[in-house]
Amino acid sequence: MAQPKCPLRSLWGHFAHLSPVVCNAAVKFSGKVIIVSEARAIERWKRRARQLKVETYALYLACKDPRVPWYAKVFAACVVGYAFSPIDLIPDFIPALGYLDDLVLVPLGITLVLKMIPKTVLDECRENAQETLSQDKPRNWVAAGVIITVWLLLITLVIVVVVRTIKG
Repeated sequence: MAQPKCPLRSLWGHFAHLSPVVCNAAVKFSGKVIIVSEARAIERWKRRARQLKVETYALYLACKDPRVPWYAKVFAACVVGYAFSPIDLIPDFIPALGYLDDLVLVPLGITLVLKMIPKTVLDECRENAQETLSQDKPRNWVAAGVIITVWLLLITLVIVVVVRTIKG
């Protein structure tokens, strides 16, 4: 059986394939029969999200490994800090752009860092991350405190610059 064409493709062009759940919901909303299983699409997204969590935690573990080059540690720390940060560069409530950083910047950063880390170290960190995440969610309150402190300092810096600019 042929799959129905997503009505959003005409609006989004080749970007509509990035969200099969949205396309299925649009087909359902327009009253047409859904042939593509929404459950399969949701499961694919959940699997990708779990894999992204494992990769991000593996990067965190790699940051602590002495065999990783310093520049990879710095870049990995930035990517992991941003991925786990409760504050986004682009707030999620901004239409269309809000999730852009989560959907593009984080995976792109992870991909770049993975290329900087030696394969043997990365394989070990992935195994440790998979094992840790399957047991219980790791909590590092010190890292959370550092991330929140950095964001507060950046917000304070922006406020100071804006106030000085306004006062002239």
